[in-house]
Amino acid sequence: MEGGKPVLLRESHLPQSPLIAFRWLKSPGEIYGRSPVMKALPDIKTANKVVELILKNASIAVTGIWQADDDGVLNPSNIDLTPGTIIPKAVGSKGLSPLEMPGRFDVSQIVLEDLRGRIRHALLTDKLGPLSGPRMTATEVLERSAEMAMILGATYGRLQSELMTPLIQRSFAILRRRGEVPDINIDGRLVELDHRSPLARAQGQRDIQNTLFWVEAAMAMGGAAAEAINLPAAARFLGESLGVPSDLIRKEAPPAVLPDNNKTMERTNEPDQRPAG
Repeated sequence: MEGGKPVLLRESHLPQSPLIAFRWLKSPGEIYGRSPVMKALPDIKTANKVVELILKNASIAVTGIWQADDDGVLNPSNIDLTPGTIIPKAVGSKGLSPLEMPGRFDVSQIVLEDLRGRIRHALLTDKLGPLSGPRMTATEVLERSAEMAMILGATYGRLQSELMTPLIQRSFAILRRRGEVPDINIDGRLVELDHRSPLARAQGQRDIQNTLFWVEAAMAMGGAAAEAINLPAAARFLGESLGVPSDLIRKEAPPAVLPDNNKTMERTNEPDQRPAG
């Protein structure tokens, strides 16, 4: 501080923003994103209110509501409703008696279970079921996993482009500025990010299944159909889609160089210029 004014000590320019803002999902007309909990927030608030009313009803059912004759003998303020308590009353009066609650059909548990089911669905906790539940078959597990991957596909794509890639680029830029790594950029040419998570390879898995189905169908036809399959190229495609190290995949052999017969023919067809004799 000089003369009550702040002094600028250092000024620098960063090629990338030091702040990373990402979103789980977004709604039309909104700039800020939403999380799964925010998406299920109305159901969560309603479920909390239903639980609050259930607890109030339970407290009334446990303690009860009581009525007494106002005869000047019984003082309700001095009564303690505990087991073994003797409450005096005037002769001929009803004394302290419980208030009968009207009969009603309690639907609070039905509403609460419905709300909890929607909350579990929004938080993606009901896809594979609890461990204490009935065992699922392998086909059901695969179908539910595929459904979850389809639901999380758009979310993962947004997180990959708004969180993972900027975070890796920012970390690499910090290490490069400190001299820990070479002075290169992640530009997709020299250095390229390869996302290997199961969700990132979901489309690759579907492509592999389609390719294998086509190969099996073509091999079953036999004849000219089987000859249309380029097995080495198909094997290389499957290896690249499955993330197999490139050292284990044999590269395609370069095309053989055929001899230039045209020049030979031209030389053969040239007239003999040598002198006779």
